[in-house]
Amino acid sequence: MTNALGVWQKDVLEGFERTPVGDGTLVRPVKQPPHPRAAVLHVHGYNDYFFQAHLARVFTDAGLAFFAVDLARAGRSLKPHDVPHLMHHVNEQVHGIAAAATAIADLHPGVPLVVHGHSTGGLTAAMWAADLPHPALVGLVLNSPLFGARHSVLQRAFSVGLPTIATIRPLAVVSQHPSLYAAHQHVSGGGRWDFDFDWKGPEGLPIRAAWANAVRDAQRRVACGLGIGVPILAARSDTSGPDREDNPRLDSQDTVLDVDVIASMTPHLGSSVTELVIAGGVHDLSLSSEQPRAAYFGAVLTWIEGLIG
Repeated sequence: MTNALGVWQKDVLEGFERTPVGDGTLVRPVKQPPHPRAAVLHVHGYNDYFFQAHLARVFTDAGLAFFAVDLARAGRSLKPHDVPHLMHHVNEQVHGIAAAATAIADLHPGVPLVVHGHSTGGLTAAMWAADLPHPALVGLVLNSPLFGARHSVLQRAFSVGLPTIATIRPLAVVSQHPSLYAAHQHVSGGGRWDFDFDWKGPEGLPIRAAWANAVRDAQRRVACGLGIGVPILAARSDTSGPDREDNPRLDSQDTVLDVDVIASMTPHLGSSVTELVIAGGVHDLSLSSEQPRAAYFGAVLTWIEGLIG
């Protein structure tokens, strides 16, 4: 099948197809509702890509078209010699989301669009909705957005020099540690989910100065107020905990971000913000155990239904 994007090809994920969009890759289920009442675009986080087939089914079963974008230098869009997930400014991802949103609007003219952004994807989706929203956008779902992580006193002191390091040595590694969260989620570690370690690795992904500085600049903008003009559903777990093997709640806490910081930043997004707190949710709420995952999906669908009637 062809369209303005080009050819849709069989994807690595069974039952899905993909096509290039700008510097990214647009992914969708082969089976979509014939007359969708809205379209949902999923935007992944750091050390991440789209693999959540169950997430797509939640929306398509509700009569909504579903798409996901692997942004430049991530997942399906990663090219040889790319530094995975590198960005020097958040606008690099903002323009990637804009390209995906435009492509979806071309495929489904007149259909309202909801963007579902996770972690870094939640932060950059918020910046996109503030700076470059598509006219089809009617709502924004932020799944544990990257509004702030837990930092030690030493890390906070180090961050003072981050802009200088990012300018002089943008590829300098400023943080690197394994992702027990990813290891615990994968089937090989006893988890529920299967994903490609080349695109989402339990060894973690080095955080480079340029990326860290771009994220910090975006977070400061959120703190100053974004004035997003569409309704927002800002979701988070009820607690945070350490990403360590000795944490008995690895499967029931956000072990990546500080949920208190997310809570403090959420009111600055816009004038119509609904907060959603999921008891026992993990960092990606859609990957939580059955009960919190069902609570998250139910609340998201109810909220979207309120937007589109």
